[in-house]
Amino acid sequence: MADLFTDISYLKGVGPSRAKLLKSEIGVHDFGDLLNYLPFRYVDRSHFVTVDTVDPNSTFVVLRGRIFDVRITSTSKYTERLNASFTDGTGVVDLVWFQGVKWIKESIKNDCPYLLMGKITTYGDRMQMAHPDIEPYVFSDQKQNHRFLPVYGTTEKLKSVGLNPKGISRLVDMLLMQLRNQIPETLPDFVLAKYRLMGREMSLNNMHFPSEPSKLSQATYRMKFEELFWLQLDYQYARFARSNLSVGMVFSVVGHYFNTFYRECLPFELTSAQKRVVKEIRNDMRSGRQMNRLLQGDVGSGKTLVALLSMLLAIDNDCQSCMMAPTEILAVQHYNTICKLLGDKLGLKVELLTGAMKLSQKKALKTRLRNGDIHLLIGTHALIENDVVFNNLGLVVIDEQHRFGVEQRAKLWTKNVVPPHVLVMTATPIPRTLSMTLYADLDCSIIDELPPGRMPVQTVHKTDAYRSLLFDFIRKQIAVGRQVYVVYPLINESDSLELKDLMDGYESMSRAFPAPQYQLSIVHGRQDPEIKAYEMDRFKKGETHIMVSTTVIEVGVDVPNATVMVIENAERFGLSQLHQLRGRVGRGGGDSYCILMTSDKLSKTAQARINIMCETTDGFRIAEADLKLRGPGDLQGTQQSGVLDLKLADLVDDEPLVVATRDEVRSILQSDPDLHLPKHQMLFHYLQSKNSKPHWNKIS
Repeated sequence: MADLFTDISYLKGVGPSRAKLLKSEIGVHDFGDLLNYLPFRYVDRSHFVTVDTVDPNSTFVVLRGRIFDVRITSTSKYTERLNASFTDGTGVVDLVWFQGVKWIKESIKNDCPYLLMGKITTYGDRMQMAHPDIEPYVFSDQKQNHRFLPVYGTTEKLKSVGLNPKGISRLVDMLLMQLRNQIPETLPDFVLAKYRLMGREMSLNNMHFPSEPSKLSQATYRMKFEELFWLQLDYQYARFARSNLSVGMVFSVVGHYFNTFYRECLPFELTSAQKRVVKEIRNDMRSGRQMNRLLQGDVGSGKTLVALLSMLLAIDNDCQSCMMAPTEILAVQHYNTICKLLGDKLGLKVELLTGAMKLSQKKALKTRLRNGDIHLLIGTHALIENDVVFNNLGLVVIDEQHRFGVEQRAKLWTKNVVPPHVLVMTATPIPRTLSMTLYADLDCSIIDELPPGRMPVQTVHKTDAYRSLLFDFIRKQIAVGRQVYVVYPLINESDSLELKDLMDGYESMSRAFPAPQYQLSIVHGRQDPEIKAYEMDRFKKGETHIMVSTTVIEVGVDVPNATVMVIENAERFGLSQLHQLRGRVGRGGGDSYCILMTSDKLSKTAQARINIMCETTDGFRIAEADLKLRGPGDLQGTQQSGVLDLKLADLVDDEPLVVATRDEVRSILQSDPDLHLPKHQMLFHYLQSKNSKPHWNKIS
């Protein structure tokens, strides 16, 4: 007896050769896969237009009329095409097919009524439709005429064996008839009743072959609910397990180091947002459960100071802390900033570990770390090396967390017998982080205030036609003592991408801003560390006016006197990068500017990115836009961005449904954390089936 796990080759009309292509081309291996292979759009066959009213810019039209003058024409000795004409009495459309010529000709009946579906183009002064979908139209069969036509994704290889959208539709129709009353329900009865959800079998029937819009809407809502409900169960259960089972160190003491720094070393009064976040972190650390908290705040909002106060709490409780940064530049900046903030008054030992250090230096440092002589270690990826052993690691701070892979971050968990508390910081949450925040798997703290004196950066979009005016603007900024960043996406010219490369840009800037009146620095990732540090130091000291750079300055460069950020080929950068680069300016209290330079022609996605950058400096709004444009990543795996395996639900557009499913799952787990009640057995067995897979979603 067939079920959802029956191999697709056993469906009538498939067979071994078609099954092989279905598996390799669209991942349909069994009956269940085909049921879940949903249409990407529908054609409303009841919504006709007439030829004389067709909008040439329409992406898709449905016409009703007759086909005549069907003929095969030869374009060469070996190729043929099928031509025909179509009319509905108001005009004529030329039809053409380049593939399946003989089969299509035999299936078309001259002067019979047809539905014609496809995209209209113009050829000369005539309208044309290439490879239209056609279907016999029966005027008396209203049920057929008003039924929505599903359109399935397909490939050229599938089309070659007759599995075009219509061919796949026939297979799905046959499968639904074969599995009638045999498709199991996947949601508990009490959930179906509470939310008045359509049953799964009825939902699948209406997702594939909806009879009316209301049925399609109900089916879509149910299927979205199901997707989000199971994801919520995964993450809420993981969170409950972490809260109830993940024992964390208890930091009950607020002692000498924290209090002395707060009272005597704090460079300025904390904002109310910083105070709120410190309190949230303190409550986590003394709860007895492992902290797993995301700290979000725009560049310059004071995240580093909050992290330092958190690390002092750990030190007050006889534990070590570490901070991991994605680049040596940022690690060095954090080291210098923290040493300057702490001074000599507290007598704490703060050290820096990077891959560029000499082996002898590393060896001595690791010995001091293992012996407990280092209170606070700051470093790059070097922190996760196996021979980096802490004496008693209590807190891990990860800065710009989107720059690390999930597995890299996970390695820091293994640095202590009792897992350390984890604080991850970011100025722009990437989609994966935002998604997990929506699911409440991470506790989230937001610093939504800037320190006094910080001004929003003015962001504008310009094209090459503006370049001479741009240079004039830069000269005026330099004349009043300001400095400028100019960032390029590449180091050398690319054959495949028509981008302004760094070296060409440096030469161009040198001609426009000649020495000795103007001094330029150049920085990129392929430079020796000594040269890179020298060039950056010159810029920090104000010895150079313009820094021409790649994205190596995305994080870790702090020059309050720099007021202009020019980003060349801005359309080639992601939103997170653009936001980070913009954060390099506006750090000195005066007016600052970010100028996004692009070509004249932009894709819709690129234009959307540019628009959101010009509209807002809010990190969460930018992250939300990034989520819509790029997708949220693989929440259960290690992928950082890209398309999440949600066939229908959208984490932004369907946020009310995200909240509803989150609250429902939370209510279930609060009443029955172990899912032992009979009505929760379906949920328990679902989670049991997932246990064999590693859950990276437990890592920040």
